[in-house]
Amino acid sequence: MAERDNRRGNRRDRDETPEFADRLVAINRVSKTVKGGKRFGFAALVVVGDQKGRVGFGKGKAKEVPEAIRKATEQAKRKMIRVPLKEGRTLHHDIEGRHGAGKVVMRTAPTGTGIIAGGPMRAVFEMLGIHDVVAKSTGSQNPYNMIRATLNGLTREQSPRNVAQRRGKKVADILPKREEASADATLVAEEV
Repeated sequence: MAERDNRRGNRRDRDETPEFADRLVAINRVSKTVKGGKRFGFAALVVVGDQKGRVGFGKGKAKEVPEAIRKATEQAKRKMIRVPLKEGRTLHHDIEGRHGAGKVVMRTAPTGTGIIAGGPMRAVFEMLGIHDVVAKSTGSQNPYNMIRATLNGLTREQSPRNVAQRRGKKVADILPKREEASADATLVAEEV
């Protein structure tokens, strides 16, 4: 009997290993004035990802902080998107994302650059599994709008494989040849 309990415990331990990582981005305390005083509520903003190309965000409201975080995490897991990554570390091409007054610019970066981004955008990139990216947020500094603008841009990213498949070509036909790319760079350098 003791062996069976031990096996159950091991299985439970295996199930508890998290499939997704989550990052709390913001907590907002709101108050409502009532007859007896003030009632406080909390709103949480959470980003969730598997660090292999999937990411989502959610918001939750509750009377207590842990409950708000739990609700936000559940919503984020339901609203995940998949983003194609180049070599599993960066973006395939430069992107702009917009939401309301929020505008973000995300650029692909060489190996070793790291995540150069601020606040909420950094949380999205870390949960997505990007290691090298340069990003700038202009416009709204509201974390909700920044995250929505970032995800708006990431949904528009396309891998060469997707473009080739849509156009009925091979991936090699879509990507520039190395010799052509270096010749173009040499011509531009000579003109300057």
